[in-house]
Amino acid sequence: MSSDINHSRRGFLRGRIRSGPPPVRPPWALAEDDFLARCTRCGNCAVICPTKIVQIKEGYPQLDFSAGACTFCAECVRVCMPAALRREGEARPWQRIAVAAESCMSHKGVECRICGEHCDEFAIRFSPRVGGPPLPEIRSDLCTGCGACVAPCPVMAIRVR
Repeated sequence: MSSDINHSRRGFLRGRIRSGPPPVRPPWALAEDDFLARCTRCGNCAVICPTKIVQIKEGYPQLDFSAGACTFCAECVRVCMPAALRREGEARPWQRIAVAAESCMSHKGVECRICGEHCDEFAIRFSPRVGGPPLPEIRSDLCTGCGACVAPCPVMAIRVR
């Protein structure tokens, strides 16, 4: 029996049915099943996080980009004794990038560029278009998935996935 089924059954029996993608774990987290197996729920990663975006929810650490952005300082990795967070060499912290939903104000005909203004990597660009304000284009080759664009969005249309 796969561990995905075990997690689903456990969540079901506890009244917590997860719909959608798993939560965003701290940078350099192991694959979700391995992370859940190794994490001791000590909370040290949340305590040490300088931007306070690592928060304990449902007993495990996850990122809350509404609180700020990840600086990839790796302090959470340093204090993770069970090695549920493991940085190896110069590996990227994750393959996550920001995505803009259809609820973006620009899709509704209102010009807004606040997400691009908060992107230090210049990964969010706005190309002119006929018949409406420019739409955000997120370049996956430049986006680090830091989440700096999430909190400033007035309609919460940006997610890191």
